[in-house]
Amino acid sequence: MRKGLLFVLSGPSGVGKGTVCSVLRQKMPELVYSVSATTRLPRQGELDGVNYFFKTKEQFKDMIARDALLEYAEYVGNYYGTPRDFVERTLESGKDIILEIEVQGALKVKEKFAEGIFIFLLPPSLDVLKERITGRGTETEDLIQNRMNVAVEEMNLLQHYDYAVVNDDLDAACHRIESIVTAEHCKRSRYVNEINRMQTASEKA
Repeated sequence: MRKGLLFVLSGPSGVGKGTVCSVLRQKMPELVYSVSATTRLPRQGELDGVNYFFKTKEQFKDMIARDALLEYAEYVGNYYGTPRDFVERTLESGKDIILEIEVQGALKVKEKFAEGIFIFLLPPSLDVLKERITGRGTETEDLIQNRMNVAVEEMNLLQHYDYAVVNDDLDAACHRIESIVTAEHCKRSRYVNEINRMQTASEKA
C-alpha cells in the first residue's frame, strides 16, 4: 500500500489557517485533519478534540517528556504541538493528512519529515492581516502589535516552504490547495516503484 502524503499548512496568526482548513475538510473529506494540542484557552465556539486538544501547561510538559509530540513550539506565551502517534498511523494507512500549525512547528516537522509538502498561507496585505486579528475582539492592542511583528518575521521564512497560497478569497485559496494535493499525487517520482514492479511482472510473464 502506498503511504499517505503529509501536507503542512502554516502562516502567520490571523491569516485564516483554521477557516481554510475547515472549508477544505468539507471539499476534501478524504483528507485527514490532524488536531493539534495547545495550552491556550478555547475561543468562542471551539471544541476540545475538534479544533484543538486543550491542555494545561503541566499536561503539555508531560507529553513532551513522553516524546508524544511530533513537534511543539511556544508562541506568544502558549504551547502548540502535534501528537505523533495519530500522524504516523494515518500515513501508514495510506491516507493523506494535513497539519495546520504555526510556522515554528512547521519548520520542526520539516526536520523530521523532509518528504512532507509545506504550504505557506499568506495574507493579501499586512493591513488586511491586522484587520482580521483586530476583528476577533479577543486581543489587546499590545498583543495585536506583537502578533504583527511576529507575522513579518515569519513571512521572511517563506523560502523553507514548497508552495505559497494567498488567502485573498476563501474558495479560491482552498481551490489552490486542492490543486497542490492533486499535483503532488501526480508526481513522476511517486510512480517509479510501481513501474518497476510492472516491468518485473512483465519479464516473469
